[in-house]
Amino acid sequence: MHRTDIDGLLVVRWSTHRDVRGFFRQTWQRSELEEALGRPVVFRQGNHARSAVGVLRGFHAEPWDKLVYVARGRALAAVADVRPDSPTFGEVRTFDLGDGAEPCRLFVAAGLANAYCAHGDEDVDYLYDVTAEWRPDADKRALAWDDPDLAVTWPVSEPLVSAADRANPTLRERFPDHPRWRTGAADTSPDGGRGSEEAG
Repeated sequence: MHRTDIDGLLVVRWSTHRDVRGFFRQTWQRSELEEALGRPVVFRQGNHARSAVGVLRGFHAEPWDKLVYVARGRALAAVADVRPDSPTFGEVRTFDLGDGAEPCRLFVAAGLANAYCAHGDEDVDYLYDVTAEWRPDADKRALAWDDPDLAVTWPVSEPLVSAADRANPTLRERFPDHPRWRTGAADTSPDGGRGSEEAG
């Protein structure tokens, strides 16, 4: 269980046991998550998305926690802190997930925005459990996948993005009066506030 420098973003790693039949791995344990977070975690719904190579989904932030796992294929996942009161507001961490990467899950706390791009040689099966059942009136927050302030280097130059995701606003458009823009805080670190956490 690895805490990142963004509060509520965890990398959950485990061992894989292989033999001639294949492999077995445990992908998460509730007690370990709760110990790392210091609060209860109860998942209410499981979701499975399949994405063709070149598909990019996100950024999406919802009012529930997510536990993400790529079961097949390869994906670059990005998690952005879009909580306006967070000390790491506007920062992004990226992770290489799936085949060929070190096996792990990402725990993405409510309010953080996540996106991913399928790349490599086969479709991506992207699984995520959430701590609330989906409802149409949920307070969801979406951001532009190509936001220049988030500045993610995606592995596909011209990804396939839904019309809805192409219409999402940038972080600066959503929070035009945030102190980050007024003080130039976005440029105070060598990488402009961005970073990566290799999962593989």
